[in-house]
Amino acid sequence: MLQQSEAIQALVIGAGPAGLMAAEELAKAGVQALVVDAKPTVARKFLMAGKSGLNVTKDEELDLFAARYDSPHLRAMLEDFGPREVRIWCRALGQEVFTGSSGRVFPVSMKASPLLRAWLQRLTAQGVEIRTRWRWTGFDGADFAFDTPTGPQILSPKVTILALGGASWSRLGSDGAWVPWLREKGVQITDWKPANMGFRVDWSPHMAAHFGQPVKGVTLKVCSPGKDRTTGQPNDPTKVVDEHRGEFVISAKGLEGGGIYGIYKYLRDAYTLAVDLLPDLTTQDVADRLARMKPGESSANRLRKLGLNKTQVALVMEFARSEPFAHLKHLPIPLQGPRPLDEAISVAGGISWDALTTDLELKALPGIFAAGEMLDWEAPTGGYLLTACWATGRRAGQAAARRIG
Repeated sequence: MLQQSEAIQALVIGAGPAGLMAAEELAKAGVQALVVDAKPTVARKFLMAGKSGLNVTKDEELDLFAARYDSPHLRAMLEDFGPREVRIWCRALGQEVFTGSSGRVFPVSMKASPLLRAWLQRLTAQGVEIRTRWRWTGFDGADFAFDTPTGPQILSPKVTILALGGASWSRLGSDGAWVPWLREKGVQITDWKPANMGFRVDWSPHMAAHFGQPVKGVTLKVCSPGKDRTTGQPNDPTKVVDEHRGEFVISAKGLEGGGIYGIYKYLRDAYTLAVDLLPDLTTQDVADRLARMKPGESSANRLRKLGLNKTQVALVMEFARSEPFAHLKHLPIPLQGPRPLDEAISVAGGISWDALTTDLELKALPGIFAAGEMLDWEAPTGGYLLTACWATGRRAGQAAARRIG
């Protein structure tokens, strides 16, 4: 039997960065805020993202920072809460930050857990209540239905903020289960696509020894797709349309890592990948060095003398064994498509901007706001994802508080 729960001023569904930031803004405005989350603990994806060093933002001028996002709608929110404000906010929680050589900003502790603990303590002091193991199961008329540890519950808040994440890393809470419920209410939602993800490669057995190894100091080249999308005519597969100096990791599933994430949009759209393994040498430099080597040496030994390590040599032998020296400046790596949506770091797609007011209120559902990865935007890794979640959560929280006020 459903139980009608107590009266709630403001309900936040989802206790990730966007939801917690919305709750903080509500509390600062004097609004009673209840945050519910389906998982036993809060901010699981946030904590997972911080395992290898929590990158909170990027130290860039706002124009350049905002240009990294595919949606101009975020600009105003980033003006209110961008890289500078993120650093101030972290320091106010007692978490000093520093800027690395790449411009990425990290807490001195490098971990997410100290920042989250300090934030939760402040939220508790502000009167924010958080309940875990409360799973939203859809609408009950205009109300919200939940499965909870004490049985089914119905909440009828004055305002609600949805901060349920996208559709990647479902084991951490972002499963996209909310999409059909909002679509039934007339909310326009763009279909999901993976973002900041790896790509599948069908390796031969000899590559297993190199799984987990990074390939550093190379240039990744984006080349024309097989056919022109307009004419259907074949493209020149060696024509480079973009390139990116960086590194990637060889995994059992394919390729992943920062270099791949920097060009994933092209590769997702059927462009092809080639790698320059010797970006600091010209083609003539390579030829001259090979000419000075002793005749009769093995190909692997010559490749090592050129400066390639074992993993790079293995890549050459994997894809250019018959002509190992002809492709060092342009080694094609055949990809079999992106890794599945649930393995992506983030997603494209979500609630359409046409379905929202400038305050992130759902036009079809007055009094209900949305924030974070639920919205239709995408950005590279490097602090951009987290900053936008905080910025949109802040906007939604402030707008919801004004609606009550």
